Amino acid sequence: MEERLKYLFSKYLNNTCSRKEFDEFFTYIRAAAHNETIRELIKKVYEETGQEHSAHTYVDESGNLVLTKPAWHNEAVPQPKRRRRRTAAMTGICAALLLGFFIWLAYTPAQKPPAALATMTKKVTQRSEYKYLLLPDSTQVWLNAASSLEYPHQFTHDKREVFLSGEAYFDVKHADKLPFIIHTGKVSTMVLGTAFNIKAYPGRENIIVSVSRGKVKVQYENQEVATLTQGQQVKVKNAGNQAAEKKTINTAPAAWQQGNLVYDDETMEDIVAELEQVYDVHIRLTNDAMRHVRITTSVRREIGVDQTLQVLCQLTDTRLKLDNGLYIIE
Repeated sequence: MEERLKYLFSKYLNNTCSRKEFDEFFTYIRAAAHNETIRELIKKVYEETGQEHSAHTYVDESGNLVLTKPAWHNEAVPQPKRRRRRTAAMTGICAALLLGFFIWLAYTPAQKPPAALATMTKKVTQRSEYKYLLLPDSTQVWLNAASSLEYPHQFTHDKREVFLSGEAYFDVKHADKLPFIIHTGKVSTMVLGTAFNIKAYPGRENIIVSVSRGKVKVQYENQEVATLTQGQQVKVKNAGNQAAEKKTINTAPAAWQQGNLVYDDETMEDIVAELEQVYDVHIRLTNDAMRHVRITTSVRREIGVDQTLQVLCQLTDTRLKLDNGLYIIE
């Protein structure tokens, strides 16, 4: 197994994994969350193989681990620029792994600054970029494309508050009597310890909260709109002029983490806006009425923007045209 892991790790770091190898590699990573032997083996493989590829991960000036944009398939992608900042707090980071289940094995956090000096940190992703963040309380966050997250260097003694714009998946470190609150405009989501996804891009019709584990409370302007448990989702209108829609979902709360683009009764306008961020392209709808057409569908991100847009065109009886890099749906 060790030699196979070395082979897969090397392929991953060099962005040469086939889809089958990529899936096999992350099968080991997921298993490491519950298997001490595999965790130790992955750590050993990293120490022997991964150090020279450290540009894939870096520890920022606050001592937080940041995962740069991963390779989703074997298509060549630009390598991220080598970060200049390094911190002595890093005693060994277990690879640039998308799911980050075992980062705590090799990561020693930087010393927290005094409360009087604590300031807010803001992490931002560009279009087609994804990051993994480890917050001061060991909460894990996967930040989707074109998103931002603000959080303090040190949480207060009575609550943990962060501010999200865009989409992120949170795996919150449990802490009795120390609620974790995510603010997204007028909507706030409060938990003690759970895993869930929030989709709250500015200008979109809905803010969507989906729970994969535990329980969360969702509020709009301090008024409770829903309490969610595992497998439930709520949509809150950004305008706040309609009742929230709560339902049980059939897909994973953070399907985007597995490379899926899932849309449940969403407007064509919102879907197109998300595809622009995911693929870093420009798309124009020539028919204003088409913006409000509602669609339910799912596709694999790896099929690319051309095929994804063709799927939308088939569903809406429209045509796709490419003009000097601009995708036009008419």
